[in-house]
Amino acid sequence: MPDVLDAFTETQFTDQGETRTVYRAGSGPGVVVMSEMPGITPNVAAFAQRVVDAGFTVAMPQLFGTPGRAVSAGYTANSMRQGCVSREFTTWALNRTSPIIDWLRALARDLHEQCGGPGVGAIGMCFTGGFALAMSVDDTMLAPVLSQPSLPFAVGKARKRALGLSDADLALVADREELCVLAMRFTGDKLVPAERFAHLREVLGDRLIAIEIENRSGRNSHEIPKLAHSVVTEHLVDEPGHPTKDALDRVLAFFKERLAG
Repeated sequence: MPDVLDAFTETQFTDQGETRTVYRAGSGPGVVVMSEMPGITPNVAAFAQRVVDAGFTVAMPQLFGTPGRAVSAGYTANSMRQGCVSREFTTWALNRTSPIIDWLRALARDLHEQCGGPGVGAIGMCFTGGFALAMSVDDTMLAPVLSQPSLPFAVGKARKRALGLSDADLALVADREELCVLAMRFTGDKLVPAERFAHLREVLGDRLIAIEIENRSGRNSHEIPKLAHSVVTEHLVDEPGHPTKDALDRVLAFFKERLAG
């Protein structure tokens, strides 16, 4: 196992005949951490460790890529190609929930059974960014976090608004009056358009906590790169007062508020 995952135990979880590796660590209420492309990178593992250190049990499934491998252009492109052709991920279609969500919902339910507490949390990033919302069909999902939700790919007006789940699932999520959702993006990130967050506001109203970090030219006092995308991993600046550090702290506080009282 790569050094960045030394603190995690490699396990297997099976649901409906589908078995995947899941890295687990910590104690306390459960949080499912779903990696961005290209996979469980050192920075994704570091984020998961922060969640553990905050007092939670983390289950981090390997959905794609090589666990522990660092980001590179070639590695990212290869993982993207594999993800785009996989039948488990809905990358282009409108009003469809990715098939992998059923497995992730089962993982979250199992985590809740093991850890107890009022419910579980989840965070998706980039390719998996909207998965936590789709997992919120289950009443046990109390703290979903959408970090730069990028699916379906924002090509065309309809896809810019799309949230990556079926109309039926979206209706179930919208009907959960007790549900609160945290979502994050950089304002200049074309992979996560403003229209998508506007749609989230329409569905959730004041149950949405939206963190939109300014990185557009002329409005960017923190000199955040124009192409910044990954809020709590690759583009995190771990310094007090930086908006990405504030976002990270808000995520951890959100988990505590919703799961640990």
